Amino acid sequence: MNTLKSIIVLLILAIITPVKGQTADEIIANYLENTGGKDNWEKLEGLEMIGVMKMQGMEIPFEQVSTKDGKQLVTIDLQGNRMIWSAFDGETSWQRNQMTMEPEKSDNEATENMKKQTKDFPDPFLNYKEKGYTVEFIGKETIDGTETYKVKLTKDPIIVNGQSQPNISHYYFDTENYVPIIIESQVNEGPMKGQTIKSSISDYQEVNGVYFPFTVGNQFQTMNFKEIKTNPEVDDAKFAFPEKK
Repeated sequence: MNTLKSIIVLLILAIITPVKGQTADEIIANYLENTGGKDNWEKLEGLEMIGVMKMQGMEIPFEQVSTKDGKQLVTIDLQGNRMIWSAFDGETSWQRNQMTMEPEKSDNEATENMKKQTKDFPDPFLNYKEKGYTVEFIGKETIDGTETYKVKLTKDPIIVNGQSQPNISHYYFDTENYVPIIIESQVNEGPMKGQTIKSSISDYQEVNGVYFPFTVGNQFQTMNFKEIKTNPEVDDAKFAFPEKK
């Protein structure tokens, strides 16, 4: 009789005691481990990503370079004309005017937001606490038949029209491989302000010990990477604003 009572008690405890679930830290740790390991991620000093951007019926070859010290560069091939489209040398941010194709410096607000964005290299989840970011496990969701862990990432606020705005994204990690397959972020300015952009991430491939997605797309554009180079040689002069002669 006592044995029967003990069994019943154990069954009741099993029902009412919650099973320990995933935490955001565990999900991120698994993600970094499954994509090469934290040590390999931390060895990255720069990335060069070469591919094709598809948007509005056009296919634009492009090259994107980013470095650990904050430099960024985008080069495009537009109708056979190869040009640096935008760049940031760590202090000055600039891009070409879409009408005149002349280079123009970004305003102070855009430049300060760009400086904050450089902390994302090579991945916003790498050492996120040291960056001042926070994460929160929201729960499980099924996306197009795939079970995922939804994680909220809060980064440094950005400035829009002189006002501080939250900088929040939601990442959906495949529960089997622990890699993001969807990122949702909100537009903070412009005609689409308040709308959510949903980006799909797929085709993970290994490059020198680290796995990167080779396809990233949303409702406006899709980027297909043909080649990704780690720690490329970088010409610092290319990032500087091209002063008129």
